[in-house]
Amino acid sequence: MFTLGTRLAAEFIGTAFMVMLGNGSVANVDLKGTKGNSSGWMIIAIGYGCGVMIPALLFGSISGNHINPAFTIGLAASGLFPWAEALPYILVQMLGAIAGQAVVVATYKPHYDITEDPEHILGTFATIDATTSKLNGFISEFVGSFVLFFSALGITKAPFFKDNLGTAHLALGFLVMTLVASLGGPTGPALNPARDLGPRILHSLLPLKHKGSSQWDYAWVPVAAPIFAGILAIALYKLLFLH
Repeated sequence: MFTLGTRLAAEFIGTAFMVMLGNGSVANVDLKGTKGNSSGWMIIAIGYGCGVMIPALLFGSISGNHINPAFTIGLAASGLFPWAEALPYILVQMLGAIAGQAVVVATYKPHYDITEDPEHILGTFATIDATTSKLNGFISEFVGSFVLFFSALGITKAPFFKDNLGTAHLALGFLVMTLVASLGGPTGPALNPARDLGPRILHSLLPLKHKGSSQWDYAWVPVAAPIFAGILAIALYKLLFLH
């Protein structure tokens, strides 16, 4: 059993790595002049899949590798994680997401400067619904998050993986990769309040050229939808399979 401080450090670093690798892949595809410019959606799917897989392998046995406030809240709501630790977990997840995004900006700064499309810039920070529909965005984020949390709990609790959680953590990466490839077209997607809100806050603060709006009118969607999905998905999995 690791101390709370050690687990919080793991959550901070894990969330930072997830955002660095995930949003870093978006920046590589969408920002002007990069070596990966316009290389396609699968690069982003791979980036986000590995962005979850690598922290899971590093920290899954230390903090549980939540790296997602919606997962932390869902576990706590079902009695699978102590509420007393939920707020510290969420706080360091948010800070980790902001730190990870700051690294992406520092790495790609010359490309941010020459990219003139404000939605391409915002898309490297946060999510945008492709049809500007909050309803469609909510449905997309809810469905993707529900599959993510239900499957993640199932993978880590499955008898098939009980003697080899390392393999289960590899499977989590393929799960996220598939979700981005299959259900990520409408919004990005976030599937994670920290992954969206933390970088969106940074986007609103940084003096980037051509950055445009941070689209705060949409920002509640990738926060609320994953939280609702996390509470319901984990409660359903517990009801059906954890006795």
